Amino acid sequence: MLKHCATVLLLLLALTTLSPFSASVAGTQESLNTKTAKQPQVHTTQIDFQQQIQPILDKRCVVCHGCYDAPCQLKLGSFDGITRGANKDPVYQGERILAADPTRLFEDAQTTEQWREMDFHPVLNEGNKEGKRDPLQSLLVKMLQQKRDHPLPNSKTLPDSFKLSLNRSLECPTEEEHTKYQKKTPLWGMPYALPGISQSEHQQLIDWVNAGTPDNRSNSLANALQQKVDEWEAYFNQDSNKHQLVNRYLYEHLFLAHLYFPEAEKSDQQPQFFRLYRSKTPPGKPLEIIATRRPFDDPNVARVYYRLMPLQETLVDKLHMPFALTQERQDKWHDWFYQPHYQVDKLPDYMPKNASNPFITFAALPTDARYRFMLDEAQYSIMQFIKGAVCRGQIALNVINDHFWVVFSNPDIELPEYDEVFMEKARATLELPAEADSNALPTNWLAYAKAEREYLDVKAEYIKNHLEGQLPITLDLLWNGDGNNDNVALTIFRHFDAASVVKGLVGENPQTVWVITYPLFERIHYLLVAGYDVYGNVGHQLNSRVYMDFLRMEGETSFLSLLPKANRKTVREQWYRGSISPVEKYIQNGSNFAHETHIKYQTSEPLPELLGMIKEHVGAAQSTVHTVYPGLTDNAISEIKALNRSIGVAASILPQASLVLVQGNDDTPYIYSLLSHNAYSNISHIFAEKGRRRSNEDTMTMAHGVMTSHPNALFKLDHSEIEEFTEQIRQMKNESDYEKLLDRFGVRRTDNKFWAFSDELHRTYQQQAIINFGYFDYNRLENR
Repeated sequence: MLKHCATVLLLLLALTTLSPFSASVAGTQESLNTKTAKQPQVHTTQIDFQQQIQPILDKRCVVCHGCYDAPCQLKLGSFDGITRGANKDPVYQGERILAADPTRLFEDAQTTEQWREMDFHPVLNEGNKEGKRDPLQSLLVKMLQQKRDHPLPNSKTLPDSFKLSLNRSLECPTEEEHTKYQKKTPLWGMPYALPGISQSEHQQLIDWVNAGTPDNRSNSLANALQQKVDEWEAYFNQDSNKHQLVNRYLYEHLFLAHLYFPEAEKSDQQPQFFRLYRSKTPPGKPLEIIATRRPFDDPNVARVYYRLMPLQETLVDKLHMPFALTQERQDKWHDWFYQPHYQVDKLPDYMPKNASNPFITFAALPTDARYRFMLDEAQYSIMQFIKGAVCRGQIALNVINDHFWVVFSNPDIELPEYDEVFMEKARATLELPAEADSNALPTNWLAYAKAEREYLDVKAEYIKNHLEGQLPITLDLLWNGDGNNDNVALTIFRHFDAASVVKGLVGENPQTVWVITYPLFERIHYLLVAGYDVYGNVGHQLNSRVYMDFLRMEGETSFLSLLPKANRKTVREQWYRGSISPVEKYIQNGSNFAHETHIKYQTSEPLPELLGMIKEHVGAAQSTVHTVYPGLTDNAISEIKALNRSIGVAASILPQASLVLVQGNDDTPYIYSLLSHNAYSNISHIFAEKGRRRSNEDTMTMAHGVMTSHPNALFKLDHSEIEEFTEQIRQMKNESDYEKLLDRFGVRRTDNKFWAFSDELHRTYQQQAIINFGYFDYNRLENR
């Protein structure tokens, strides 16, 4: 069975990377007419890595070499990543029979020698057996020089010899293999499939390499920051059982966060970010990271300490999840976790069956406290499975629709999920795939379906016995953000093999809506964040995908319960048209525990009416970042709204995600996002997605702000050109029309002004969203 699944999923679950070696260091395109290889000139000048070299790498390399899917695992966002080097094995290998050893930078090895033992080969010259070392005979220099000797062809699009599919096999030559690589693929130098490097940036890199790649970074923190680190490490490491259990819960939800201290930073500067790690050593001693696959795996020490380590890599948008540590936050945690009276007589163990199930591990903690913790920063909580390792790859994401809204159940309402009697009975049914570890056999979907049905049956019985007639189904069941928390409502966009989550109910009517309750929220986290192993085998990845089917349907069912009973089936059947999977059929034929809604509908179209009422319900707290239109006239705003109401072929021609740099009517540049949303008859199956496409139902959303980390296309225009831009999009009927749009407004990957535009785009983002800023990922830029 395992062999069969691996074969079937070979093409669909292979989550490989983009470029053959890199799509990296580059600068403003200059005249590159060199036709014969030249030896690089060396200038004997003092090179400052932190001030001169890292900024070049940040702007030119990190846009493709900054994450798990960095080509050849070459991460160029830090000195440690450069010296670690490259590896021929991609991280994303969905067809793996056995789990791979993790290769997380800063965690799974600490020295260059250890990385070499893990099959990472150098990109800098480390010398031969005789100790001889010619710095310029390094793979990094050779790849840079190859690009200068063989620049891109002078054409709008790249020739077919460039392979840009995310799922293609990689070539990751060593320094010794470079001659053969260059002969075979002369145009594939650094940066791959992007314009070349400027002479000045090229020269600075050559001089740095020739100088022996000096590293002048300082590890010291400012006094105010060090004081905050000491205060919070003391907070995270108090001795009582209650404190240890609460802090274990906090760690398992914050281990991916980029933590910062706004009270110790200047508001106009990007703060120093930190990661929270489990350590063998207490505060005051050097941090010794406990490197386990998952945050709840057995640490194999008598006492775990939670320590803060400064983030050492350049920020990339697809991984950046800022989370502020403040006194206000600490006060909230005190009220939720410590103010209630309860005992923690014994700390839970780390056995996989228990540790993978938060309803067992943290049963002693108040349910209300856990839910309020996740709600308080709901975007971050959801963002972890959008920006975490799971989100890379179409198979991991085809379990969700392209455009849907998320709202949350009201923590102040006596729902069954907050009743300890109910949770005690339900706990046994809420098992998660991580219990099977990273070398899992693909589980029969019936096993998960049976557990989900049992949970829903327990819930239905509880409502019938305790709440029916006492719990009216109204909008009061939905959280209103306490009137001031803009995490009250979120919009999730899927961009085929990437995704994003933003605050607010963005866009026209969504494809579906989820209502998330505490158990659903927690299971999503432990399925796709804490429990997901990107290095896991095919069974682990398949099980995670199948289980997420049930969680999606649970959220959708909770939303449908707000509709009149007579309309629920019609809406569900619209969401699940055609041949749906046995998974959906099994759940849909189960208990429908919701009684008739008490919401008073005024029209014969309750679905759009309900969407409008939800907007009004969350309106006071809802974020407006993506629903305002800075820098535009009223006429331009009207044109964008008309574009967002468009349905059909034009949206299907557009790429999934585009960034549009608009020069506003106040002479200020603004970033707008343009997203297209693929429609499907259903998303019930892992396979045959193309056969379920309904391109005539495709929609699009253009809105202010960054709503993707992975642009497929880039555009630049003046505010006065909005009408022309939107009209040209609405009139598109074929690829030729889209080509004309690119000719008029696009910045193609072959454009000789590409890097100048990229710099302006990133500069605008950084100036207007200093906390959230991170470099975009160009691995998915199209070639059209």
